[in-house]
Amino acid sequence: MRPVRFQLELLKPEMLLDEAGVGSTLVMYGSARIPSPDHASLLVENAAPENRVVAERLAAKAKYYDEAYKLARMVSERAIVEDGKRQFVICSGGGPSIMEAANRGASDAGAESIGLNIVLPHEQAPNQYVTPYLSFQFHYFALRKMHFLLRAKAVAVFPGGFGTFDEFFELLTLIQTGKMKPMPILLFGKEFWTRVVDWDAFAEEGVISKADLDLFRWCETADEAWGHIAAFYNIED
Repeated sequence: MRPVRFQLELLKPEMLLDEAGVGSTLVMYGSARIPSPDHASLLVENAAPENRVVAERLAAKAKYYDEAYKLARMVSERAIVEDGKRQFVICSGGGPSIMEAANRGASDAGAESIGLNIVLPHEQAPNQYVTPYLSFQFHYFALRKMHFLLRAKAVAVFPGGFGTFDEFFELLTLIQTGKMKPMPILLFGKEFWTRVVDWDAFAEEGVISKADLDLFRWCETADEAWGHIAAFYNIED
């Protein structure tokens, strides 16, 4: 069964996305734990005393739910089409939090969006804003990550954990090694990322080149992110 499942996960999403006229995507990575602004205070109120500081830190990141929503809606409202194919279609991991914000922004703009969900021991159901026929369930992380990048024209990365790091650093590696062409990589939350990763130390230790730190751009707002994308592709608003 494994070869059959592998082949199905490889071919089916590609076929359906092609039939849907998806030419390129704006991929949005980020945590499954950051609350929406509406639920941030509740998260803190319900936290056990020993977990309160962590809950407060997560609640403080609720602003990135808003920015993910704004970016997805902003891009979706532009409804860019080239050669009969839809461009910058929103694509997320299909789950909650930042992923939900991305699909929700597209949905509120009246646009379709993609959800590449993963089957986990503790089930992660697709969020309600993913376009149903563009919602895919993966068993294999490797194939899911491949489909994230096959049509990617830009990638927005929000604060996240191991999964976000995995997706982000694989993308950096693919571009660094020339396996993928350069594209806008928009890293939201400089305060978070510089706290959890010592970026300069990579170059100072000689394991990457200083120029590799130019593979991504820091962002704090949706407007700033779209500005980088528009400048990269010479898109006139």
